[in-house]
This record gives sequence, C-alpha cells and structure tokens, in this order.
Amino acid sequence: MALRVLVDATGVPADRGALGRYVDGLIGALGATGTDLAVACQLADEERYRRHAPDATIVAGPVGLGHRSERLAWEQSGLPVLAERVGADVLHMPYYSMPMRPGLPTVVTIHDLTFFTDPERYSASHAMSLKSATNASARQATRLIVPSNATRDELVRVLGVDPGKIDVAYHGVDHNLFHRPTEDQAAHVTARLGLRGKTYIAFLGSLTPRKNAPAVVRGWTQAVADLENPPALVLAGGGGWSDELDQAVAAVPATLRLVRPGYLPFGDLAGFLGGALVVAAPSRGEGFGLPVLEAMACGAPVLTTYRTSLPEVGGDAVAYTEPEAEAIAVALRALLDDPDRRLALGEAGHARAREFTWAASAAAHAASYQRAAESR
Repeated sequence: MALRVLVDATGVPADRGALGRYVDGLIGALGATGTDLAVACQLADEERYRRHAPDATIVAGPVGLGHRSERLAWEQSGLPVLAERVGADVLHMPYYSMPMRPGLPTVVTIHDLTFFTDPERYSASHAMSLKSATNASARQATRLIVPSNATRDELVRVLGVDPGKIDVAYHGVDHNLFHRPTEDQAAHVTARLGLRGKTYIAFLGSLTPRKNAPAVVRGWTQAVADLENPPALVLAGGGGWSDELDQAVAAVPATLRLVRPGYLPFGDLAGFLGGALVVAAPSRGEGFGLPVLEAMACGAPVLTTYRTSLPEVGGDAVAYTEPEAEAIAVALRALLDDPDRRLALGEAGHARAREFTWAASAAAHAASYQRAAESR
C-alpha cells in the first residue's frame, strides 16, 4: 500500500518565487514515485495544483491563508486535523516551521541557515522568527530535508543536529520554463524592457541584502563605465529594497542605463536570462541557488560566488567572484572582454543544468518520507 503524504503548500507566496518553484516542481514530480499524495494549499492555488498533480487529493484551506499570521495559526490547529481527515501517514512541511503537535511523522525542509550565520542581512524580527521556527523543527521533526550538502553541514555545525536525521535532496529545474530562448523570445523581452538592440547584464531575484544587489549595481558601474557601448543592467525581482540599494542606484552615472522592471512574467524568464550577456548572481549565501541553476538551464553565462551551496550547483560551469563590488567589477569586466569564455560557460552551464531534475528530487523526498514513516 502506497504511503500517503500530505504536503503543506499553504506558505507559497503569490509571486511564486524560489519557494513556489520548489513546491510546484516537487508536487508535479511526486506522483511518479508511487507516493499517494495530498496537498493543502491556498484557495487561489487549488486549480494550479489540480493541473500539476491530477491524481493527488487537493484541499484548499480557509480564506485568509495568504496572511502570515492566519496561516501560522491554521498550521498549528487546522493542519493536524486535515492530516487526520485525509488519512496521511506523513506530513511534509516545505518551509521551516511545523505544528507543535502534528500527530504523525513530520518531515520539514530547511532551506538555509544564513539568518544564523549572516544575521545582519535580515531585519531583526524576520531573523528571530526564522531562528525560532528552525530551532523548533530541528528538535521536533522526524526528519529534515535540505537542498544541499552545505546546508546539511550548517545544520550540524550551527544547531548540532544529528546528521543521520538529515536527507539531502537537490532541487530540480523546470526545463519547459527555463530553456535556451529563441531569437524571437529574447527580442520580445528586450523590447518590453525598452532595450531593443541593446545588450544587458541580468539580475533576477529578491532585492533583499543577502542577494547582494547593491554590490551588483556598484560592480557593474565600475566594470562598464569606460566602454563605448556599455551594457545596461536589469534588476528584475522585488521585495527587500533598502537604503543601500537606493544609494547605489542614485550613484549610477547618467551615461549608464539601469532598468528596474519588478517581477517579470514566468513566460519571459527564458528570454530574459538566456538573452543576457551575463547573469550576475553574486549572492552572499544560498541554501541551494535555484536562480543560478535556472540561468544555466537557459544557456546564460553566470557569475556567482563560492559561498555556501553555490559551488555544488555551478561546479566548473560558472564564473566565480567574491561578493564585494570591486571583485564583481573585475570578474564582470573579464567576462565582458572575453566572448569565447562567455560562450563556453553558457554551453557548460546548459549541460550541467540537465543533471538537475525534479524527478530525482522527488525520489529523494519520497525516500525521506519512507524513513520518517518507518521511524514511527
């Protein structure tokens, strides 16, 4: 008899983001593992998950779960009741927190520990809530899933978690969404950005301090200031805008072009990433680095850092820099001056990205669920 697993997808934000792409990719692939799947989600996501997992039991929670306080309250009281109602053998919480009394074996995904190791990159209240939830889950969960060996090692080092309790499951990438774009797809994006006929450096992600956007702006400014036809910089994404980023943007010379389109439609991401001269992702720390993998899948040359999990994802198929603006400027200029290296990195990144699939990730998750169920 197949193991029945309830995945709590109610924490997926409306903009999807990396968390949404993780949960969506996982749920879409779990059916092929033989898992008897049930999904709890927000009302707005009910039809999405019915399409993603047509054989799963999809249960929309009450109205209001889009608000964090209401969702956390429902997580403690309503979710255990739902788990019993759907006959779940295992509960999977894909984002840090879990019910205090779940009533069944529970698996929690811990994405990273940067709020412990680099707390100044977070607001005090946000870091405190993440630390509290992670500490509780590390103690109470039956098993923990992490997206990289780096995050596993941090859990052991920082929180003293028994490594035998941790399962590593790399993320996958949606190769239907993230792929080498056609010329028309790339041209469509540059036209929408007001960059028709102009080259650009791409940044995609949240604008929180950990993602290092201010250093990207300053590094790009230094790298291209003396070029006759300098490429633009496109900061795509949202959330976490800061005074530091405001100051970096204000210092950009009038001769350079900086574009801030906010969130881009998912259908434009392949054209945006694959059409860039370089995708700059010099994060100060990641639990996995899904944006780096997605840019690689689009055939883009990627510039990232050696921090935490990023070398596990990029391997030898990306360029590396330190996260400070001066180092980014040197590394970025070297790539701009070397089109052959950019081409080679794009080819190598595209090939490496094919190794990361949601099918493999789902199989690793299913094995963790089985271990959790057997420990009961």
